Amino acid sequence: MGVSPTRPADRALARPRRRLPAALAALAALLAVGAGTLLDLRPPAPRPADAPAGDFSAARAYEQVRVIAARPHVAGSPANDQVREHLVDVLRGLGLETEVQDTVAPEAGQLSGAAGGATVARVRNVVARVPGTAPTGRVFLVAHYDSVQSGPGGNDDAAGTSTILEVGRALTAGPRPRNDIVLVLTDAEEACLCGAAAFAQSHPLAADGGVVLNLEARGSTGPVIMFETSRNNAKLVDVFGRAAPHPVGTSFAVEIYRALPNDTDFTAFLDRNFVGLNSAYIDGGAVYHSPLDTPAAMDRRSLQMHGDNALGLAREFGRTDLNALRSDHDATYFPVPGGLVRYPGWLTLPLALLAVVAVGVLGWLLRRRGRATAGRLAAGVGLALVPVVAAPLGAWLLWTGITTARPGYAELLDPYRPTWYRLAVVALAATILFAWYASTRRRVGPAALAFGGLVWLALFGVLLAVLVPGGAYLTTLPALAGALAGLAALATRLDGPWPVLAVTLAGAVAVLILLPTVVLLFPALGMAMGGVAALFAVLLGLAALPVVDLLHPQAGGQRGLVALRARRLGALPAVAAGLAAVVLAGVGLVVDRFDAAHPVPTHLMYALDAGTGKAQWLSREDDPQPWTAGFVDDRASVADDFPGLGDPELRAGPAQPANLPAPTVTVLADTRAGDQRVLRLRLVPQRPVRLATLHVDTSTATVRSAVVGGREVPVKAREGRWGFGIVFHAPPPEGIEVTLTLTPKADKVVLRAMDASDGLTAVPGFRPRPADVGVVGSHTSEMLAVARSYSF
Repeated sequence: MGVSPTRPADRALARPRRRLPAALAALAALLAVGAGTLLDLRPPAPRPADAPAGDFSAARAYEQVRVIAARPHVAGSPANDQVREHLVDVLRGLGLETEVQDTVAPEAGQLSGAAGGATVARVRNVVARVPGTAPTGRVFLVAHYDSVQSGPGGNDDAAGTSTILEVGRALTAGPRPRNDIVLVLTDAEEACLCGAAAFAQSHPLAADGGVVLNLEARGSTGPVIMFETSRNNAKLVDVFGRAAPHPVGTSFAVEIYRALPNDTDFTAFLDRNFVGLNSAYIDGGAVYHSPLDTPAAMDRRSLQMHGDNALGLAREFGRTDLNALRSDHDATYFPVPGGLVRYPGWLTLPLALLAVVAVGVLGWLLRRRGRATAGRLAAGVGLALVPVVAAPLGAWLLWTGITTARPGYAELLDPYRPTWYRLAVVALAATILFAWYASTRRRVGPAALAFGGLVWLALFGVLLAVLVPGGAYLTTLPALAGALAGLAALATRLDGPWPVLAVTLAGAVAVLILLPTVVLLFPALGMAMGGVAALFAVLLGLAALPVVDLLHPQAGGQRGLVALRARRLGALPAVAAGLAAVVLAGVGLVVDRFDAAHPVPTHLMYALDAGTGKAQWLSREDDPQPWTAGFVDDRASVADDFPGLGDPELRAGPAQPANLPAPTVTVLADTRAGDQRVLRLRLVPQRPVRLATLHVDTSTATVRSAVVGGREVPVKAREGRWGFGIVFHAPPPEGIEVTLTLTPKADKVVLRAMDASDGLTAVPGFRPRPADVGVVGSHTSEMLAVARSYSF
């Protein structure tokens, strides 16, 4: 049964046909902007080994990666000694004066150390200099050459180290720079940032500060992101924007990183008189710190991007007057296709307030022109908060369901193949947005809903401008563009082309700004925090609501069959997006299975009390995998027996005692001065170890000062019996000299010594892992600890 095309109902249904070309054109424009934005984030193709001598070649650099990351090479190990010798040979082969800084250094930055006290390491940094012709200062290219004990560090940080070697080669192939360029390959970054601290604090080349370019990797692929800067970065960011061939970086990332308790070698330089930039690629985080972080896992396009940017910046800073880089403010900046948008940070709050005013004027005009009543505008503001809250919550529930089905994800920074899950989160955010819009549009009206979305964008902009200034652009600029588009639309004929053009341009601004944020947040925060990406995806949708409305079927004020058809058509995007979210999550579970190439991560340690002969298996897994559960069961407190492990409570299970010697503690001198006792001790491991610790029972004495390896260290205390401790990474075979100044509380001072090596295969009772069971990326994976108490 049909309806005559001449009836009013069909004339109403004909309106969507007249809107369709405009809607499709607007959608095509936004898709084109989005595609261009995403393509611009892709790393460049790697250059071959026969690239010109003055260019960076990922193929040449990758040959260095293969040597550096041939096997795990933790600080102090023979493997790390071999890597260091190779680096020295390469740099000297370039004709550079090269030295090894061999010293004992304390920790740097916010790291607290496993001992809950003071962390120290013996470090051997490799330092080379490209001398300048008329230096105004020094430029430091920094990367660490040590790896974690659980993996060879193919990306972290053979990528940065090999990049510096190749950049150094390219620099020596051309004219000398104006400024000195110093290549600093640090040791013991993974342990405590001690190598960088040693260089920044005590090396003569670092005495006057300078510009630091730190190169890192926390994954295996993706664009290189400049994610951290020194304070007052406006002039540094300007150099980055014009000199880096691929300038991907956001002031929002800098703000977030400053607030997090994370550190790299860059932190050690920020504590001194340095300015600079910190860069890394971060996608593919499943291999981070694991045995899978091999050279073969590296995306050489990311290596090429690292090198292109590092070489471009080294040359630019190499010819810049470094005395002119100081600024009195931070910049706001973000990437767009072809470059980096940047403006002074002091504009942040004025722009945010301007956006609020513009949105307010738009609301006033909407009411004055009869497009929406005050009540509907208020309802639009209230209702717009629904998807803002629901999308992050939905993403969290989705990931909770996925990790329930695949509990091994809990120990991974990100799944091995996360793309399907990321798309599922975006589809879920779209489902929530479309369903919300379809259910509220008819009652409140599109103008009121669009206004409500702009209100929240503008308010978030003010909030960010106050709390996180570098991130305010994310909502301020889309709100301002949307308000201006609305005002332009109201100033023209509503049935003409200009309103469509205005809202499309505003939508394009939102896509340019928010789409890269959504894409980069997934690898930056991991799927466990996918709700943050979902939030920004919804904010993008709210900013593009007028374009979304162009796609929405119109009922033309009619009732009955016409209105019913329009509502059904309006619900189709939500249904389609919801189905896509389910399918994408399901595909992720099917595709990203654990196997020999992508093993489920597990964590296991062995700890022996040499005094009592009691041994334990220990694990940090909250919900142990079946293989781990064969060693550990209930939670147990290990703080008293093994304070050097740093964890008060772990999963534990009984183990067979191994025939392993504990470190020895001998008294070299014991003197008293008034109510204080000075103990000069030597702590000597009796086997090759990665670290050694010494704790003081603070019920027997209060620590007033401590000197370790000739270095005075801060006296930091924590709760519990062993209130003060020292951890020493890469201890020399002759041991460590420790001087403690104490106020005794008892006749005898009780000390607890522990050392730790790596590898459990020779431990009695150890059962090898199946092929699809792997080692989690952790500084304590496969650790073998032996402890003993001493009284003096």
